[in-house]
Amino acid sequence: MNHRWEKLGLLYCPSSTNQHPKLLSHAANPLPVLINGDIFRVFYSGRDANNRSSVGAVDIDIVQRKVIQEHRQPFFEHGPPGSFFADGVSIGNYYEVDGKRYILFMGWQTPKDLHWRGDIGRLVLNSDLTLSLDSDTPLLFSDESDSISLSYPWVLEKVDGEFGMWYGSTRTWDAGNGEMLHVINSASSLDGHHWHHEGLSVPYELGIAQAFSRPTVARDANGEYEMWFSYRSGTGEKYRIGYAVSVDGKVWKLALNHAGIDVSSEGWDSEMIEYPFVFDHKNQRYMLYNGNGYGKTGFGLAVLVNE
Repeated sequence: MNHRWEKLGLLYCPSSTNQHPKLLSHAANPLPVLINGDIFRVFYSGRDANNRSSVGAVDIDIVQRKVIQEHRQPFFEHGPPGSFFADGVSIGNYYEVDGKRYILFMGWQTPKDLHWRGDIGRLVLNSDLTLSLDSDTPLLFSDESDSISLSYPWVLEKVDGEFGMWYGSTRTWDAGNGEMLHVINSASSLDGHHWHHEGLSVPYELGIAQAFSRPTVARDANGEYEMWFSYRSGTGEKYRIGYAVSVDGKVWKLALNHAGIDVSSEGWDSEMIEYPFVFDHKNQRYMLYNGNGYGKTGFGLAVLVNE
């Protein structure tokens, strides 16, 4: 399907004045949770002076596109030295199991003299919309199927009650063209807690789409699965938002030209667009996304206008 997203503009960009030391810059990986009416609490990954990310939030009326409340304190901070999220927390989405809501995240580590890497952890989204750590050990970590690094998880409960997860997995830091090969793998779970790795989910093409991040998955009116994600080609371009489609959520077909959104000619999202989050509200499909500088210029909103 050809999509067309209408950009509604920049929603939020943190200012370093009066900000908490853990949220000095960036508002990456926006994740909206409905509070009431049209007001969402949008969690995001902000950074401190050492580029370590913690989770902040801002309450926004997405219809009026107005900030209702900017929360000064972080909702969850990166971990202590030696923890799997010592150098950052990058959030994915939230899902519900037996009345309990969870947010999965990528936990960053930057070991001395080694390449950065990540594992997947889990937070509890409490009833008062605060966050707490579910476990100090990763939910998914490096193993035979994901031998180097994991990133940006997205979970969706399928029609049959099974849970599907799509997440990033590094195959090599350099695929021969100076760009990593970081693909989208999948996993499945019957209970939302224990996961079975299923390997490569979305096909990649070296030199066209080989560095994927932050998949966001939704179903269309026909029940088929749609995925938006950010990707780089490996030929020097910065992040763009791409698209894939699947009948069953397992076998995907790349359709990069059907994403329906691209960089603007000028302004906060003129160099790159990335980290999409697609969600439905009052019969409208919206996308939160980041622009220039991996979220340094904040996040904006777009609405799907052709469905």
